[in-house]
Amino acid sequence: MEFGTFLLMQSPSAASSEELYQRGTEIAQAADEFGFDSIWCAEHHFSTYGYLARPLMYAVHLANNTKRIRVGSAVVVLPLHHPLVVAEEIATADLLSGGRLDVGLGRGYQTYEFERLGHNLNESRERFDEAVEILLKAFEGEPFSYDGQYYNFEETSIFPQPVQKPPPFWMVGQSAESIVNSVKLGFNLVSGGFGVPIERLADFRRSFDEKVAELGVSTTPRISTQRPVYVTKDESEIPEIVEHARWNMRVTLSLRQGLQRVEHGRAVAVPFETEPTTEELLERYFVVGTPDTCIQRIQALQEVMGIDHFNASCWFGDVPHDKVLNSMRLFSEEVMPAFR
Repeated sequence: MEFGTFLLMQSPSAASSEELYQRGTEIAQAADEFGFDSIWCAEHHFSTYGYLARPLMYAVHLANNTKRIRVGSAVVVLPLHHPLVVAEEIATADLLSGGRLDVGLGRGYQTYEFERLGHNLNESRERFDEAVEILLKAFEGEPFSYDGQYYNFEETSIFPQPVQKPPPFWMVGQSAESIVNSVKLGFNLVSGGFGVPIERLADFRRSFDEKVAELGVSTTPRISTQRPVYVTKDESEIPEIVEHARWNMRVTLSLRQGLQRVEHGRAVAVPFETEPTTEELLERYFVVGTPDTCIQRIQALQEVMGIDHFNASCWFGDVPHDKVLNSMRLFSEEVMPAFR
C-alpha cells in the first residue's frame, strides 16, 4: 500500500497565514523524510476552515522544498475555474515539479464558496464533466475546439505541455455516478473522509464492484480513502485529539449542508443532534490511537474497500505542530511497515 498525507491548512484559532504556510512546508519535508509517498493540497476559500486556495501553486512550492515525494491537489474544485487555465496550471506544475505531480479533481460541495465566486453549485456536475473532457483533450498536445453547454471556444492549443503524458488523475466521489465516470475515464478514485463511517465505505465498495462488472472494463482504477490520523503511545492524549478532529468534522458537514457559520472569516463548528459519540468516532470514523490500534483501523478499511492507497490527514483542527510531526514519525515507523 502507498501512503499519502493531506494539507487542509486550517486553524480554528485563526493563526497567521505565515505560520500555517511554514507549518505546511515543514510537514511536507517531514513526510518526504519519513517515507510517505505523496502529499496532497486542498482547495478552499474564504474561511479559517482552509487557508489553501491555490493547491497547484503550493504543490510546486512543496516539490521545490522536498527531494522525492510526489505532490498533488486534493482537489482542484474544477467548476470554479475555466478548464483551459486549469490545464495550463497543471502542465506548469508538472514541469516545475519534475514530473512529480498527481492531480485530484472534484466538483466541490460548499455553496458558501460557489456563491462568493459567482457560481451555482447546482451546475457543478455538468460543468465538471465538460471541464474534464477539455483537460483530457488539452493534454493530447494537439489543437482542439470545444462546443458545450458551459464552455465554447474555437481551435486552441495548450502550452506548456506536462512532463507526464498526462499526469495521474484522481477523482473524489462516493456516488454510483462518480464511480461510473471514474472507471470510464480511467481515473483513480478517492472516497471517504471526515464524517463518513466505515459502513458507508463498505457500501461504496459494493457499488463500485457492481458498476465495474456492468461496464465490463478490463482495468480498474486504484482506490484510496482518507481519514484523520493521530498515532500516540500515550492514550491520555486521545480525548483532546478527538475534539480537534470533531471540530473539523462539524465544519465540514455544516459547509456541505449549507448550515455553515462563518464569523469575520472564522469557521464556527456547529454541533449536530445525531452526532457520533467519542467511542463511535474512534471505532468507525478515525484512525486515532496506539500504533497497534491504527494498524487495525487501516486493516479494516483495506478489507472493506480494497484500497491500495491511504491518505493520512495528520494535521486537523489546532493540533500542535510538534504533536503532528511526532504522530507522523510514529505512523511511518510503526504503522506503515505493516502494509509494505
